[in-house]
Amino acid sequence: MLAITILYPRTADSTFDMDYYTATHMPMFAEGLGESCQGWGAASVADGPYMAMGWAMVDSRENFDAAMAEHGAAVMGDVPNYTNVMPELLVGEVAGGS
Repeated sequence: MLAITILYPRTADSTFDMDYYTATHMPMFAEGLGESCQGWGAASVADGPYMAMGWAMVDSRENFDAAMAEHGAAVMGDVPNYTNVMPELLVGEVAGGS
């Protein structure tokens, strides 16, 4: 299982539309991941170097890579519709949890 974390840096002039992100962008991302998406979420970050974050749980690296090869351009092309910063992507193998 992979944990995909998307971080949005806070800058002096950064903007972020959480309504668009949760209603349009993240559902589009999850749809692109297809059945390999085991869940997703989003959060506003009050303080620190990031203003927002999103995440998805994906069943395998192979399925994530295949989905991004097919849908990644559309997903990234949608970014200017909700923010003016470039997201940072973290991909990690889940080691434990509940």
